[in-house]
Amino acid sequence: MKKTLFSKPLSFIVCIVLTAAIALFTTGCNDSKKDQTTDTPVQSDTVAVSQTELQKDDNVLGEGQTAFSFKVIDTDGKETAFQIHTDQKTVGAALLELGLIAGDESAYGLYVKTVNGVTVDYETDGLYWAFYINGEYAMKGVDSTDITEGAEYTFKAQK
Repeated sequence: MKKTLFSKPLSFIVCIVLTAAIALFTTGCNDSKKDQTTDTPVQSDTVAVSQTELQKDDNVLGEGQTAFSFKVIDTDGKETAFQIHTDQKTVGAALLELGLIAGDESAYGLYVKTVNGVTVDYETDGLYWAFYINGEYAMKGVDSTDITEGAEYTFKAQK
């Protein structure tokens, strides 16, 4: 008699546990990544393109006759590289036109506060955007730096 009294609730609990386990198992097997297939047929002798090369193609911005590299090193140390094409004369004008930088005008030129969507403020967090040309700290501001074809310009958040 006790066996019948406990067997129905026990069976019910076991059934619920198994149902939950099956639901978790099928959810865990779901691959949330999108299939990255292309319409182009792949030949067996085709060399795969690296992820870095794909990112560089995705980060080509602007249109124009002059090209230069632009790199952003944000507050977390994450680097983002762009290839900029422009007809502007200065680096600042090209980056402003593309919305990659923003800031305040002053008697000394453009004080850059936002680069690639990341805002730093020296008065608030003790950080500023340092401007580099070919790896060397720039002696002029971004808005007064003439573009040199093939040069690399970098903004790095630093204290």
